[in-house]
Amino acid sequence: MEHRVLGACPVCSGRMRIKVLHCPACNTEVRGNFTAGKFAHLTESQLEFVEVFIKSRGNIKEVERELGISYPTVRNKLDEIIKALGYSVDTSPDDSIGERRKEILTMLEKGEINSQEAIKMLKNL
Repeated sequence: MEHRVLGACPVCSGRMRIKVLHCPACNTEVRGNFTAGKFAHLTESQLEFVEVFIKSRGNIKEVERELGISYPTVRNKLDEIIKALGYSVDTSPDDSIGERRKEILTMLEKGEINSQEAIKMLKNL
């Protein structure tokens, strides 16, 4: 039974390092100080999201459909992964207005608000 490489230490949450690589075919072992790469530090759910995102070729509508989540949730998950990989996320005021607009339209589409409420909320952006 194989297990996924731990990216974070279960005791102190520090980044884990790989000390030995082993080939099961010929029993060769290589010792050293290896890194597992940035993606090893993502959680299981983050890796699942990345897989769907790549499979969908970055098409957010497709990601929404396959995972059954809204546009703002897709963006939030993507931002979370970008940060986990060590990059900064620029959130300009225009981005947050656009996200809020999409969120309002998603609520309208799901029947959580009516058209009058949506119009009022969109005017207040």
